[in-house]
Amino acid sequence: MAARKDIDGSASVPAFYGKELRWQRERAGLTLQETVEGSFYGVSYLSEIERAQRRMPLDLARHVDRVLRTDGFFERCCEDARKARHVGHAKYAEKVLEAEKVAETIEEWCPTAFPGLLQTAEYARALARAERPLELPEETSVKVQARLARADLFEDDHARPEYWVIMHESLLRLPVVAPGLMAEQLGHIVSLARRNRIVPQIVPWNTGAHPFMSAGTSLIMSFADAPPLVYTESLHSGLTVDDPAIVKKYRRSYDLLRAVALPPEASLAMMEAAAEDYRNGKQEN
Repeated sequence: MAARKDIDGSASVPAFYGKELRWQRERAGLTLQETVEGSFYGVSYLSEIERAQRRMPLDLARHVDRVLRTDGFFERCCEDARKARHVGHAKYAEKVLEAEKVAETIEEWCPTAFPGLLQTAEYARALARAERPLELPEETSVKVQARLARADLFEDDHARPEYWVIMHESLLRLPVVAPGLMAEQLGHIVSLARRNRIVPQIVPWNTGAHPFMSAGTSLIMSFADAPPLVYTESLHSGLTVDDPAIVKKYRRSYDLLRAVALPPEASLAMMEAAAEDYRNGKQEN
């Protein structure tokens, strides 16, 4: 049996919260199953809270306080843990940020910028500065670090999701940062693909009409213990959709988009060629 992973309570407020939850549960001599019994939540959900991978809903916090006799501690502190978890991210993205940590599959369409999960620091910084040019550098740095931290899920050999991303060819030609940094950004994506962490595809600029032409950034996510959901994002808002009929339509449209995109290997070759052009000063104007 694998050794249980210790929780570093100093890593973050959610980690401290989760470590205290585990300590109180074990002090009471209860298993995860015994602790959630009588609530609407499962063992895996509570385990992920203990490991700082999910937030504590208010109703579950109240249930835990009753079962563990902790005098309202978890109810009082769950909001602080929730807020701390997503420092550097927009509030509207909160649900999808939690969901991607526990997703079995993530399928993403990105038409205007490389996806946040794949961005390098300088690319992410350039996007943040373009959106808020008067923001203090230290505030931008917090956002950049928060975005880079999301990519940790690609390094967990036991829980990382199957991530499939389809991008428009125009992203390869749009010099968001200096040529050398664009080469670095493209190389980062190629490296993840070569390490079997992600599967990227490119929709060529001359493909013509395709099913996601009117859509912004879109994610379709599936889970082992929950229904699938869709997340769509625009400039200052995001929408999470879990209606089965709508999710099914997004899934069908994504399958059609996958069919018109270049195969993964050809897509990688296109990205490698674009990166080389940036390195050699041959990028298209």
